[in-house]
Amino acid sequence: MRIVLDAMGGDRIPETPVEGAIEAIEVLERDFEIILVGDQERIERELKARTFSDPRLSVMHAPQVIGMSEQPSQALKKKDSSISVGLRHQKEGLADAFISAGNTGAVMAQSLLTLGRIRGISRPAIVTIFPTMKEPCIVLDVGANVDSKPAHLLHFAIMGHVYAQEFLDRPKPKIGLLNIGEEPTKGNELAVAAHALLRESPLNFVGNVEGRDIVRGVADIVVCDGFVGNVILKLSESVITLVMSMIRNATNASLVRRFGALLMKPTFDVLKKNLNYEEYGGAPLLGVDGVSIICHGGSSPKAIRNAIDAARLTIKREINERIRDQLKEFTES
Repeated sequence: MRIVLDAMGGDRIPETPVEGAIEAIEVLERDFEIILVGDQERIERELKARTFSDPRLSVMHAPQVIGMSEQPSQALKKKDSSISVGLRHQKEGLADAFISAGNTGAVMAQSLLTLGRIRGISRPAIVTIFPTMKEPCIVLDVGANVDSKPAHLLHFAIMGHVYAQEFLDRPKPKIGLLNIGEEPTKGNELAVAAHALLRESPLNFVGNVEGRDIVRGVADIVVCDGFVGNVILKLSESVITLVMSMIRNATNASLVRRFGALLMKPTFDVLKKNLNYEEYGGAPLLGVDGVSIICHGGSSPKAIRNAIDAARLTIKREINERIRDQLKEFTES
């Protein structure tokens, strides 16, 4: 498998992508190769500084860089950016996946323009894994679409169904529609109409779920529009940071508490791991006719390594083929 990694995307470039790529090659299975795309001179200098060389790691030059604050419309004009070059490489059949911690809007827009959509999917969606009181669940869309229609939410649910089966090992995942109440008539026009579509579908739809139900693990998949999903994602990230900070401050308040914290360290380590986005790497953009993984701009090398692993699994488990099969099954049912 050939995976293109944007070496010019993220807060620390090209250091973090390079470190993440090296970690992936050293730790993960040897069934893939990585192509670092970006400023070749800077990337090779970074590799030389780490005295790292491996035949499974190569560099592809792309002279332009898309800034984190650039508008997607402006970013699309940069035909030789690391994002554009990397995605074209996949489109031309020279790679199987693309990963970037760069400008999210630019990655989404360029992925859609270059790779196109899976036939039958009206809008792509960003999917992310959320920790819950039970098993992890997935939420989508968390930012690809600001304005959605009922049919879009149905397609999100279909893609989420496939993703949950393959990545969460849920044979018949429960799907919930995010709303302000459990009753079918609750919410705005989008929610009411989407509820009707989901209820009539062959999916295992359990009805409306409220925001608090996400962390309770009521559903394996929570479907919402990208505006609401992105707000939830950003809020949850800040709450996790707040909780960890409060625990740290509370345990440092006295010698007795510090001693108690030392005894509880294994428990805190498990908690931190379960809440850490780095463990999940990147968020796949489902619905595009290819594999495009979007990472947090502040991703660490560990997060990049795990994003590479996520790309591997997405390719190996043929997620897009599974989505096509599911769409065909729904059409025929």
